[in-house]
Amino acid sequence: MNRLVKLQQQFDELSIDGLMINGDWNRRYVTGFTGSNGIVLITKNDVTLITDYRYFEQAKSQTGLSVVLHAEHTGHKHKIYDEAAKQIKKMGIKRLGFEQQHLSFGNYAKLDGLIDCEMIPTYDVVENLRMVKSLEEIENIRTSSKITDDAFVHILDFIRPGLTELKVAGELESFIKKNGGITSTFSPIVASGKRASLPHGRASDKVIEKGDMITIDFGTNYNGYWSDISRVVAMGEPNEKMMEVQQVVLRAFTNCATNLKSGLTDREVDKYMRDVLIEADYNQFSGTGTGHGIGLEVHEKPLFSVDSEKILLPGMVITIEPGIYLPEIGGARIEDMLLVTEEGCEVLSPSSKELVIL
Repeated sequence: MNRLVKLQQQFDELSIDGLMINGDWNRRYVTGFTGSNGIVLITKNDVTLITDYRYFEQAKSQTGLSVVLHAEHTGHKHKIYDEAAKQIKKMGIKRLGFEQQHLSFGNYAKLDGLIDCEMIPTYDVVENLRMVKSLEEIENIRTSSKITDDAFVHILDFIRPGLTELKVAGELESFIKKNGGITSTFSPIVASGKRASLPHGRASDKVIEKGDMITIDFGTNYNGYWSDISRVVAMGEPNEKMMEVQQVVLRAFTNCATNLKSGLTDREVDKYMRDVLIEADYNQFSGTGTGHGIGLEVHEKPLFSVDSEKILLPGMVITIEPGIYLPEIGGARIEDMLLVTEEGCEVLSPSSKELVIL
């Protein structure tokens, strides 16, 4: 079913007769428009996209929608709300739903002062649709995952003591670009030795040493869709403590992935991982999330935690990423991409999750 139709079918439940989409990724998901400035106005019978001069031709080409150029034509994003007010009146909207987490208070106040209709806050209306991927989206994610997996296999022949973390990260990004992907906003995490206790230890000028255990977390964007994996590599035999940490993380991942299936709540998914960490007495060193949805954004819904109650559905693409982080000692994280199916799940990033000792 068309994404716009799915939104229009929710209008009665939301008690609105129009919906304004201004979240960047939601705008792209609903219309296919990839420009950085735009507002989508939707009623049950009409859809209008407003943008500035830079993107006017692009918007018409990508969307096939009615595209309106906002008044100033200058690219100043706040000016777009003057045109939005005109179009809201023209479309006869009386109860306008807006994305409360994507509309700043300043722009809300500006728009509210320009229109006569009632503004109704909505939350995650588009995000909830984005959780279940179409076949086309899944194929893009498969390709993205393959590039990422191939990059990890490549880096095993490249990484060695004496290189800096930044050098390793640069080689990963170079391989990804040569093979049809981009990394843009997702710089690789390469955290070696004690720095592996930093969950988001971006690559630094630290030199990788013999005996270091290294967490590598990176991904690829292909045709707008992301992949995301984490692996652990050691430069020679690591000490007994770090070997134990890696094995506990691997067991936590395996327990979670083995039991994953549609119908589970994300709280139940979290429990499959956390039970292993609790039993091994490492849960207090695992403050990061169990995993997350992935697609147009690296991190999107569903987000797994003990407090959440989203139900897994076939077609969701998620990551599972248990990690243990010991301050001033080191850490380990394993992360894989999983497609939820009717029967269980399909691993989209099949490279080995065992500790690789080089």
